[in-house]
Amino acid sequence: MMSEKLLNALNEQMNFEFESAHTYMAMAAWCSNQSLDGFANFFLVQAEEERFHAMKFYTYINDRGKGATITGYETPKNEFTSILDVYNHGYDHEKMVTKKIYHLSDIAMDEREHATIQFLKYFLDEQVEEEAMFDSIIEKLKRIKDDNNALFMLDDEFAKRSFTPVSE
Repeated sequence: MMSEKLLNALNEQMNFEFESAHTYMAMAAWCSNQSLDGFANFFLVQAEEERFHAMKFYTYINDRGKGATITGYETPKNEFTSILDVYNHGYDHEKMVTKKIYHLSDIAMDEREHATIQFLKYFLDEQVEEEAMFDSIIEKLKRIKDDNNALFMLDDEFAKRSFTPVSE
C-alpha cells in the first residue's frame, strides 16, 4: 500500500514535470525572439516531453487508486545572455530533475514499494539520456563560440527534432 509520504512525493514530481514544460517553453520563447527557430523547436520538443512525463505520473497515481493533485508553480526564467546560457540553464534544470527522481526512488525503496520502484526505472534511465544530451550540446556550443555558420547548422539540425512517445 502506498504511503501518504510517497503519494505526496509522486504528486510533487508530477507537478515539477509540468513546471519543467513551462521552463522549456520560456527557453523556446527566448530562442524565437532571437530568430533561433531551430533552437526554439528543440525546447518546444523538450516541453512536450516533460508534459508526457507529467502525464505518466498522473496516470500512475490514478491507476494506484490515489488522487493526482495539481498545483501551481513559479514564473520561469525568461531572460538569457546567449544560447549557451540557455543550455546551461537547461542542464542545471535536468540535474535538479535527476536529484528529485533519486529522492523519489529513495522513498520508494525505503518503503519497499516495488511497483513504484519499477515505474521510476523509466525516469532514471531518461535522466541519464537528458543530462548527456545537454552536456553534449553545451560542449558543441563552446566549440563553435561565435561561428555563425556553425550556429546556423546546429539551429537547422534542431529544427528537425521531434518527440515520439515511447510505448511500453
